[in-house]
Amino acid sequence: MKPEHAPRRAIIRDWMTLPREQRQSVEQAAAFAARSAAARDFHCVGDRSARILVWLKPRIGRS
Repeated sequence: MKPEHAPRRAIIRDWMTLPREQRQSVEQAAAFAARSAAARDFHCVGDRSARILVWLKPRIGRS
């Protein structure tokens, strides 16, 4: 299992618990990703907020 698996699941869970109107756009996801990258520590090559945004993109606008 990748070392980022647990943080990834937790971040996605946090994203999906937001009210639907707060997770409708890429801009909202980018802001959430920046906050999550600052709050959580996990190993990632490159920009952590960009990595989180990749995880969130398939879930933008989903119920």
